[in-house]
Amino acid sequence: MECRELQDLFTHMEWADASTWKAVSAFPGASQDRRLRELLYHLHIVQRVYLQVWQGQSPSLPELAAFADLPAVAAWARPIYAELVAFATRTGTDELSQKLNVPWAAEVAKRYGTAGPATLGETMLQVVLHSTYHRAQVASRLRELGGEPQITDFIAWVWKERPGAEW
Repeated sequence: MECRELQDLFTHMEWADASTWKAVSAFPGASQDRRLRELLYHLHIVQRVYLQVWQGQSPSLPELAAFADLPAVAAWARPIYAELVAFATRTGTDELSQKLNVPWAAEVAKRYGTAGPATLGETMLQVVLHSTYHRAQVASRLRELGGEPQITDFIAWVWKERPGAEW
């Protein structure tokens, strides 16, 4: 994985997340659904906590209860994308192979029996893949509620000539 590819993946992630938020916002019952709120909050918490770790910061994150509603979660989440792309832009190819120990490794080891170090590049890819996983959960939940999710596939973004996010 090269830095340029990670920049593209983070740019796509913003477009896909914005498309997901657009679909959620268009559905009247979404704001009342606890599961949607938890999924969207978790998706963005993970994006932010990894960026904080990459930047050498101690994770500091608000609780879900700190947000009055879904639009407040979206407003809090939105600035992360420019920060992620900027981080990927500043990251050299050699840095991607450096091992990164995350603060929650001991908890992961307790749960799964091991938590060996991952590289910076692997954790950057994890953020993208983790976000994709939870967007799919949001889309499924939205469909269960009667809403209509939007397509967020990477290839759809490419076919559409890599549009910017529409918040």
